[in-house]
Amino acid sequence: MIDYSTFEKLDLRVGTILTAKEFPEAKQAAYQLFIDFGPLGTLQSSAQITKRYTTENLVNRQVIAVVNIGTRKIAHFESQCLVLGAKEGEDVILLAPESQLPNGQQIL
Repeated sequence: MIDYSTFEKLDLRVGTILTAKEFPEAKQAAYQLFIDFGPLGTLQSSAQITKRYTTENLVNRQVIAVVNIGTRKIAHFESQCLVLGAKEGEDVILLAPESQLPNGQQIL
């Protein structure tokens, strides 16, 4: 268990995927995502979501991500945020708002 003050340190935001690219250099199948977080700018993320999603159907999709997790280098790519998803068997389903929200909207 963590205390509530620890959870409050996470900065969860809504963003829209601008671009999704194949990422063949990753050890596990993944995409490079470029996500618009409005006033926070565009952040990059590496996401292992290739079983359910194609690069084409990711563009313009809203997602929820942790934006203050720091940078993680994956191959030559810097992942700057963590896109959230739920695991279903070997698949991952992206978490997203129920309706369209402004990019950068904070999740409370």
